[in-house]
Amino acid sequence: MTTDHEEIAEIVRVFFAAFSTEDGVTERMTALRYLFLPAAIIIRTCGGEPTIYGVESFIAPRERMLTDGTLTDFREWAEDGHTDLYGDIAHHFCAYGKTGGRGMKSLQLVRTGAGWRISAAAWDDEREPL
Repeated sequence: MTTDHEEIAEIVRVFFAAFSTEDGVTERMTALRYLFLPAAIIIRTCGGEPTIYGVESFIAPRERMLTDGTLTDFREWAEDGHTDLYGDIAHHFCAYGKTGGRGMKSLQLVRTGAGWRISAAAWDDEREPL
């Protein structure tokens, strides 16, 4: 039987693996959509006014960039992080690397009848003075 921490670790792995120009983008984006609650929010900060996305408004443009040549030889990966868990809620906070930079991501998760799902995500990219 998979533990909660193992299931969440797999969600984190699938989340970051989605952002790659390697073959299989469509399949990885389908898997990414499945990780989110339908009404999840995703927030990009990165030094400016936060940009707030829904699941599809977040995934669709990234899927295009990964397949239309906008990005080439691109990928993201999780680095050091930790997961805090209490009952049916969890939070994963980690550093991440990507082609051309680094940053930090926060994933809020909730347990559903179908397993753990991401209810919210937020990120900030490394920049001066960070």
